[in-house]
Amino acid sequence: MIELATHSKDQPMPLSQISERQGISLNYLEQLFVRLRRAGVVKSVRGPGGGYFIAKDPEKISIKDVLLAAEENMHIVDCLKYDDNGFCDQYKFDECVTRMIWKKLGDQILKAMGDISIQDLCKEKAKIKNRLKQDCIVKS
Repeated sequence: MIELATHSKDQPMPLSQISERQGISLNYLEQLFVRLRRAGVVKSVRGPGGGYFIAKDPEKISIKDVLLAAEENMHIVDCLKYDDNGFCDQYKFDECVTRMIWKKLGDQILKAMGDISIQDLCKEKAKIKNRLKQDCIVKS
């Protein structure tokens, strides 16, 4: 998402380019971007010169939005997963006294991810890049 937010303003970015830059399997990216497109996080352009654009202003897309679009499991422990009837699928659920702690911690993590935008990550990347550039100048 940072690649799209910083490099695909004028023309779509091919997944092969993202794969190469980030060292991520092209096959995995293809599967992931289908989900991101369905969720409205990215837009695709087909054909020669095609690729992907970020679908909204990077300030309006949170890390949480991306993770939910990717359908990643957001539960930090298995005992927070439920079956279709709303029951925990763990056999010792009644004995799990720490479940409340994990649920509260998971809720806080989701909240924090909802508060961090793709734009925030782009700014952080730029800071790191500038810091590294300054380190190279000082060491030269």
